[in-house]
Amino acid sequence: MFVCIVGFWLFDNFYTPATYSNSDNSGIDLVESDFFPSSTTGEVVKHNYYTLSYSEAHEQAEWVAYTIKKEHLTYDDRKRPYFIEDPKVSTKSADWRNYRGSGYDRGHLLPAGDRRFTEQAYNETFYTSNISPQDKYFNAGIWNRLEQKVRYWCKTYGDLLVVTGGVLENNLIEIGDEDVDVPRSFYKIVMRGYGEETQVLAFLIPAEESQEPLEKFLVPIDAIEKKTGIDFFEKQPEAWQSKLESRVNAKDWKF
Repeated sequence: MFVCIVGFWLFDNFYTPATYSNSDNSGIDLVESDFFPSSTTGEVVKHNYYTLSYSEAHEQAEWVAYTIKKEHLTYDDRKRPYFIEDPKVSTKSADWRNYRGSGYDRGHLLPAGDRRFTEQAYNETFYTSNISPQDKYFNAGIWNRLEQKVRYWCKTYGDLLVVTGGVLENNLIEIGDEDVDVPRSFYKIVMRGYGEETQVLAFLIPAEESQEPLEKFLVPIDAIEKKTGIDFFEKQPEAWQSKLESRVNAKDWKF
């Protein structure tokens, strides 16, 4: 019995499964670099099916950027893998055990439900660099409703670019031995089309459950940039940014 107890403890605390991304970047499906946000940390990590900017100070991503295509939206049944540290983050991402007993969910930023089309794409969403502490009612409630709405828009309009994350700021509650910060609000930016046909929506939602309609949480991208210090489309022309980031225009999106 003693040997079993020790073995279980070692497994629980030190076992790490194989990494999920292919080292040769096969099956690559990244956001075009011209649409990357700025990184306030300089720690940009590219996986096969998404890119992120990691904040070591907050032990989570400040943003995760990914594309979602109609062909991605499958209902394939996938076995949930282990949450593991991100091997591409230079300082390693936070261990999942920081969340244990904290009262917070390990909330996906890129939803696993958006990546069911292959086992690797699905498993990649279980790097701890892609999770953030979330209230369970928020995670299963309004945040989930927004994720479902993004999938609906993809089915309706076609390919989308999504940038999402928690608002990382000073004086946040921290959990675990590694002091993982708990965001007080989360944002999601959704873009479709190119050039003059580009349309965007930006949401800024307090990290608590709400029955309010999603439209109530629409804000200009400029408002999220002010709170986060991130320039979301820094490589795009200033006129393009000024047109799309300074206002809310939801008239061509079905809610």
